[in-house]
Amino acid sequence: MNSFMATTARIFVAGHRGLAGSAIVRNLEARGYSNLLLRSRTQLDLLDPSATRAFFDAERPEYVFLAAAKVGGVLANRDFPAEFISENLNIQNNVLESARRTGVKRLLFLGSSCIYPRLAPQPLKEEYLLSGPLEFTNRAYAIAKIAGIEMCWAFNRQYGTQFLAAMPTNLYGPGDHYDLQSSHVLPALIRKTHEAIQRGDSEVGIWGTGTPQREFLFSDDMADACVHLMNLSEAEFDSMISIPEMAPLINVGSGQDLTIRELATMVTSVLGFHGDIVFDSSKPDGTPRKLLDSSRLFALGWKPRVSLKQGIQLAWDDYRAQLQQARE
Repeated sequence: MNSFMATTARIFVAGHRGLAGSAIVRNLEARGYSNLLLRSRTQLDLLDPSATRAFFDAERPEYVFLAAAKVGGVLANRDFPAEFISENLNIQNNVLESARRTGVKRLLFLGSSCIYPRLAPQPLKEEYLLSGPLEFTNRAYAIAKIAGIEMCWAFNRQYGTQFLAAMPTNLYGPGDHYDLQSSHVLPALIRKTHEAIQRGDSEVGIWGTGTPQREFLFSDDMADACVHLMNLSEAEFDSMISIPEMAPLINVGSGQDLTIRELATMVTSVLGFHGDIVFDSSKPDGTPRKLLDSSRLFALGWKPRVSLKQGIQLAWDDYRAQLQQARE
């Protein structure tokens, strides 16, 4: 196992209570890291530049995983674009500037596969960034994340920082949000199917036509990839951030996709729902296909471990645990 980061290193995981951040914390703890700097939003508001500066000045983290972000599904992105662009820009600006100013050794900025053009060739290679128009339904969020990548790149060139941007595909797993108004497609499918079973419904209704293709990655696999990247040797890490005329960007995906219809069929099968799946074509589909080319990451010695079917079962277990906890 690569181990560039000492297990006693001061590591700040921004957004440690979210889907991505909590998975990174679990991975770090499992690897024996014992000096994690964790702050909830009530303890540290990363939208506040003064509070962010004060935290970095006081704690002096050596490594930073920037997983804090405002995230959501198609409906949330459609209804609240101002919050998606402004909050994400502010978080990024505050953390990256403070990390630069206090001499953080390495920083991993988490983005999203929606940074790529809507109709870019598939699978999506890192060099396709800014090569065409974005998907309109999540344009505000995507532009904020693109700005974060550009900021990492600019700081590396001007200040010699070691900032790398990782672009995960669609994530799901423990700690996910299952709110039907703001969640992503997979947790929404799990909730809809679970509730249909509980009510004894004969069908499950799903947005769109079912034809778009999507790639999914279990959150703990994503976390393992992120820690793997932060533990690369100096030569390997430098190769990620010092390619002339290319952003310090790497895709993090499973390498496989499926249609939303196939996904819905798999979810209903895992959960044991035997009714009909009904698609509402009046609702938006989003980008037709979004499969990442993760060959650069795979060449660095990392591969995902959790299959989609296994992951759906684990996510359903987590959803039911959340329901039980809410009842207690």
